Amino acid sequence: MNHKNTSDSSTDVVDAAKSAQDRRAGSREMVRKLLTERTEMFVLYCRLAGLAPYQGKPAGKNDVHELLQEFCQVLVDYIAAGHFSVYERIVSRTERRKELADLAAELYPRISETTEVALAFNDRYDTEALFELSGEFHEELSNLGEQLASRIEMEDKLLKILS
Repeated sequence: MNHKNTSDSSTDVVDAAKSAQDRRAGSREMVRKLLTERTEMFVLYCRLAGLAPYQGKPAGKNDVHELLQEFCQVLVDYIAAGHFSVYERIVSRTERRKELADLAAELYPRISETTEVALAFNDRYDTEALFELSGEFHEELSNLGEQLASRIEMEDKLLKILS
């Protein structure tokens, strides 16, 4: 009987180690997905703002409109990748690492503010209607860029602990 308890104990340790490995692999996959979405969003943002790595300006209104719609879609995908993976885990208190949970509790309200700005931008500009890109658009795009930079900075603090 003593031998069975030792065997059960060994199995529990192996199961716990496997579970921890699975969680770490899941965390790495979440981080990879978030960073992939972020990179795609940032490249499109730069193209939209007329910054490198984009060379030149889109040819016409339709091209700008298509680029803007693509950016809005990727922006929402990026926001969702963070919210429905990393932040959901933290907010639902399924994150076991105290350091990460504490930092997340501190940063999450500010990250949520950046989410609201991004979603408001998307609601305003992800439209089928063609329109002129006014000075107001460039102002809002600049504000969005500042919010995204802030979000990325906060995410990086979380991701450093997560990975």
